[in-house]
Amino acid sequence: MEFKEITAKTVDEAITKACLEFETSSDNLEIQVVQEGTSGFLGFIGSKPAVIKVRKKVQEEEFDILKELAKEEKKEKKAPVKEEKKEPKKDIKKETKPVKEQKKGTVTKTQTENKEVKPVAKEAQPKPEPRKPIVRTEEQVQQMKQDAEKFLTGVFGAMELPVEITMNYDKTADCLEIDFAGEDMGILIGKRGQTLDSLQYLTSLVVNKEQQDYVRVKVDTENYRSRRKDTLENLAKNIAFKVRKTRKPVVLEPMNPYERRIIHSALQGNKYVETYSEGNEPYRHVVVVYKGK
Repeated sequence: MEFKEITAKTVDEAITKACLEFETSSDNLEIQVVQEGTSGFLGFIGSKPAVIKVRKKVQEEEFDILKELAKEEKKEKKAPVKEEKKEPKKDIKKETKPVKEQKKGTVTKTQTENKEVKPVAKEAQPKPEPRKPIVRTEEQVQQMKQDAEKFLTGVFGAMELPVEITMNYDKTADCLEIDFAGEDMGILIGKRGQTLDSLQYLTSLVVNKEQQDYVRVKVDTENYRSRRKDTLENLAKNIAFKVRKTRKPVVLEPMNPYERRIIHSALQGNKYVETYSEGNEPYRHVVVVYKGK
């Protein structure tokens, strides 16, 4: 596969663009830095963009894994199911032993075993009541939007970045959805979406400051969240094939809780591998291991 040239203000932004374009993580990319970006005099005079060359790493293991898995599935289908031979049961004569006289009021062990033990009925536990939907007035929704817009406008103004902000309140999910549009949205996404996650966290703090009931805030741009989810699900499937082939665990890169849930969910029904998280934030990561027999 030939290299593709990508330009941006900085090398990190160029790598982010490459990850979005190739729909994979940076670990699966071969990156060559052609030119480091420079800001120039006063931030724009004589500035130079960052230039990198990127291509996907050749993963020959995946093709071998797919071939071997296909062979194994064919063998499992063709292999006849052997019926187990049932051996005739042997008649075992019961030995008769003389019964000793027992004292009145004593109970033997065999007598207690022959008695039927009645199951004790457990008390029915009350089911948890479903969470009542939160109904917000139009004034509350407008106040949330104003607080979010005031905060984000100040942030983008300090960055000297023209951004079009669109907001929508989802009553069913009780979520304030915020979308950004502009030319250099790679800056707002950041490396693996870290800048976007930080903006989402800070905006949530601002919005919920004046709210009695917590409202969820979702920040997105250029449909990044959906594309990132697809990338992580594909990554999870490739890792599962590798673990099944090598029988060795694979440790993924550190991810936020939302992305870790995507990996766990993608491999939840897999018969051959299982996942768990380990480590402390912000370095907590997912581990994929082989189940075995």
